[in-house]
Amino acid sequence: MKLKSGWVRRAFYSWILVCTLGGLYGFWRMSIHACEQRKESLISMCDERARMLQDQFNVSMNHIQAMSILIKTFHHNMNPSAIDQSTFARYTERTSFERPLTSGVAYAVRVLHSQREQFEKQQGWTIKKMDTLQPSLVQEEYAPVIFAQDTIAHVISLDVLSGKANRENVLRARESGKGVLTAPFRLLKTNRLGVILTFAVYKRNLPSNATLDQRIQATDGYLGGVFDVESLVEKLLQQLASEKAVVVNVYDTTNNTHPIVMYGSNVSGDSFSHVSTLNFGDPLRKHEMHCRFKQKLPWPWLAFNTSVGGFIICVLLGYIFYATCNRVVKAEEDRDKMTELKKRAEAADIAKSQFLATVSHEIRTPMNGVLGMLHMLMDTDLDVTQQEYVRTAQGSGKALVSLINEVLDQAKIEAGKLELEASLFDLRAVLDDILSLFSEKSQGKGIEVIPIYYMLRFIMVEFFQCLVILIYIYMYIKLAQLAAYVSDEVPELLIGDAGRFRQIITNLMGNSIKFTEKGHIYVTVHLVEEVVHSIQIDKELGMENVNTLSLSGSPVADSRRSWEGFKAFSQVGPLGSFSSSVTDVINLIVSVEDTGEGIPLEAQSRIFTPFMQVGPSVSQRHGGTGIGLSISKCLVGLMNGEIGFVSIPKIGSTFTFTALFTNSTDCKIQQLNNNNSHSNPPSSEFQGMTALLIDPRSVRAKVCRCHIQRLGIRIELVSDLAQGLSTITEGNQIINMVLIEQEVWDRDSAMSSRFVDGASRVGVPPKLFILVNSNGWTSGIGNPTVIVKPLRASMLAASLQRAMGVTCRNGELPSLSVGHLLGGKKILIVDDNVVNRTVAAGALKKYGADVVCVSSGKEAISKLKPPHEFDACFMDIQMPEMDGFEATKKIREMERCAKREGFVDNLSKWDVPILAMTADVIQATHEECVRCGMDGYVSKPFEAEQLYREVSRFFHS
Repeated sequence: MKLKSGWVRRAFYSWILVCTLGGLYGFWRMSIHACEQRKESLISMCDERARMLQDQFNVSMNHIQAMSILIKTFHHNMNPSAIDQSTFARYTERTSFERPLTSGVAYAVRVLHSQREQFEKQQGWTIKKMDTLQPSLVQEEYAPVIFAQDTIAHVISLDVLSGKANRENVLRARESGKGVLTAPFRLLKTNRLGVILTFAVYKRNLPSNATLDQRIQATDGYLGGVFDVESLVEKLLQQLASEKAVVVNVYDTTNNTHPIVMYGSNVSGDSFSHVSTLNFGDPLRKHEMHCRFKQKLPWPWLAFNTSVGGFIICVLLGYIFYATCNRVVKAEEDRDKMTELKKRAEAADIAKSQFLATVSHEIRTPMNGVLGMLHMLMDTDLDVTQQEYVRTAQGSGKALVSLINEVLDQAKIEAGKLELEASLFDLRAVLDDILSLFSEKSQGKGIEVIPIYYMLRFIMVEFFQCLVILIYIYMYIKLAQLAAYVSDEVPELLIGDAGRFRQIITNLMGNSIKFTEKGHIYVTVHLVEEVVHSIQIDKELGMENVNTLSLSGSPVADSRRSWEGFKAFSQVGPLGSFSSSVTDVINLIVSVEDTGEGIPLEAQSRIFTPFMQVGPSVSQRHGGTGIGLSISKCLVGLMNGEIGFVSIPKIGSTFTFTALFTNSTDCKIQQLNNNNSHSNPPSSEFQGMTALLIDPRSVRAKVCRCHIQRLGIRIELVSDLAQGLSTITEGNQIINMVLIEQEVWDRDSAMSSRFVDGASRVGVPPKLFILVNSNGWTSGIGNPTVIVKPLRASMLAASLQRAMGVTCRNGELPSLSVGHLLGGKKILIVDDNVVNRTVAAGALKKYGADVVCVSSGKEAISKLKPPHEFDACFMDIQMPEMDGFEATKKIREMERCAKREGFVDNLSKWDVPILAMTADVIQATHEECVRCGMDGYVSKPFEAEQLYREVSRFFHS
């Protein structure tokens, strides 16, 4: 039965295909035939009209040329003349039927300046200019009109040489001895388009090879005929009226780029047109006639109805046969198949979720102890080697946790359970944190330079171990610069998921660090509106393909290609539909640019595919799971953004993504300042100061200026030490500090010495800072303070404070102890794992908290029974006998009972914040915690700063 059903289905589809192709072919053939007939008809009609117009024009032109002979014979060769104005007017009026296309004829005589006075006395009028009708100015010769047909009698006494177009036309006619046409112009009285045909009248017959001087000497005057083109073409078309109305346009195409419309318009319903060439006798002027039908080709209803009717009949017959044989069988098969697939999918999803939750919990719990104990071990007295071993262990543990997080995120993505939070955050602070995370990797992947005395001791005691360390350092030292730039147009505070935004940039920067050995990694953040405006300006200036200098001077992939096809750049309006000027939506565009290995062309198509690596050799050298980019793409999609990249092997890569956030309000800004006052970089202590930055690279200088201006410092930019010294010594303002790029300082030691000497002679010498790419740089010139890049606002502020002798707002430097931050706070830790309790207690005690630990939910209920003295509680979720959710519900019930029993005055103290501690990041969601009465949660493994950040939210007024 299945085989029969499949055969019938294939036959039915084949029958439909044959019927469709047959109907389309018949319809196409009939339509093409009708269209070809229509085209042939248009060509015939257009050529006929063009030929008749040209023939009539030639008749008029021949008659005007004959009139020039008449004037020569009866006016110039007879004394006295046999022709005057009235005779000329009567003759031209009676013979107008021989010139069917002319609207008037006039004759202008050649008058030299020496003959002007006598000529004007003889005629009784003054020679006038054509445009102003004022007496003509003095010139070598004149060509006033002395005879004219009554229709254009107003041109008598006008000098045809006084107009630029007419003068060129007359002189060209005199030089060639043939008829010359003007360009189309508006006639004086009718204001309709017309042309003038001009012939020169000579005293005698001239040979064809006569020179220009001979023609000028022999010229008596100029005979011109005025052609009203529009009325002439209309008369012609009225004579050729037919059933199929044709739209006719006549063009002067002497200038191909700017043809002049002499008659007609471009309004037509038909797209097909035919062009016929017109020859009006002047070889220098070209004319064309364009013809189109007024109406479109009517729809071929006969062909359409025939093909559609046959198709419908065939389909109905085939469908009746197909439905009768297969509908019941197919419905039963589909139902059974979908039922089975549904069961298997549900079982697989449940099994995967349970497996991931179990694995995550079982791995995170011991990892929390490992990382926590290592962190506590770092606070003890260790030598350099031991510290290095601990850092290596911490890095390996964090890498394992990162791998677990990526796998869990991928599982959430596949299950459609990944959601974003909405909270207030400082974008620039997030970037500073990311730069701090990668600063050591960009300089040496965590390997510090060992002091000389340690090296000597190792050489004497453990020579081979020292050699291994030196080789390790050499292999991993990086030469890449790391920098971030945020446009001033980006708001200070945004509302969105800062953690996921940080995760995207971390993934992209992690890949750049991994594959970049030299050059730079450069992160930029702009508004989409800024980029759109910049593109528009570049297009107007013709600079869309101009390459600019990069951060390190190395060639980079063109970042604009990374966002080709983004919908954000093709929205309606000049700035797109996401313009922040209209709504509170902030549309950011973030680019991560590097000068690394680049992505091979054959691997670029699968770069966002989960668990896919560029190649086996890359995986062996650099490691990784291959899901970071796929997760980033999903997160960008959840942020209503887009992601793209451009990569050139051996040059580098640029990844760009957009993300939508919400602009913050004033009240939320104040809330953030209260909750995160410890993380804001100090700036008020630097207000009024001026800094001088010496850097020849504009991009790198822009990044540095961005960080310095965040501290409230005014900054001046110069490109070399000579300009900097001139600014310090000859300027009218006081320079408080000078920041110099290392490459500028090391380039010329003699100039550096002169700079130090010159700067020291200023009344208030500025403080000198050198911006270097790695630790260990020293200078024998002066005593500059070293600032290690990448620049971050907090690190830069601390360095300037120490060097300038400036204190923070609270009187302490950022590097002082944090042991007072939770001083006087009593916190309860509930966890059945002794290692987790020890780690959490040590982390909170580091911030000065008084910590009490219990191992079960029942003990937690006993400790938190009102009245109690605890300010907060961290509670594990999975515990024997009573889990964290149940314990929290009982604690909240005790608090409600205390309120009913009259402890109203002190209830706010006993309503303790409870924060969940869990390794099960899939099931322990924020909604579940809120539902049972918890105030938030932290995931294992956690760090001391994470615990402090979560609990400190409840200790600020």
